[in-house]
Amino acid sequence: MYVCVCRAVTENEVHDCISSGARSAKQVRDTTGAGGDCASCVRKICAMLKRSEDLITTA
Repeated sequence: MYVCVCRAVTENEVHDCISSGARSAKQVRDTTGAGGDCASCVRKICAMLKRSEDLITTA
């Protein structure tokens, strides 16, 4: 599923970016382009970042 329709960035691409060390929406944007146009996907990216942080802290 697309996270960012403007830049055609998928959930998998964002997950890969987070796995590679991205810890902010800006870092995800700089790597994938997601959030660089209309920014309506930034909320979804932040939720994905939060979920990944929660998984790391509970692991």
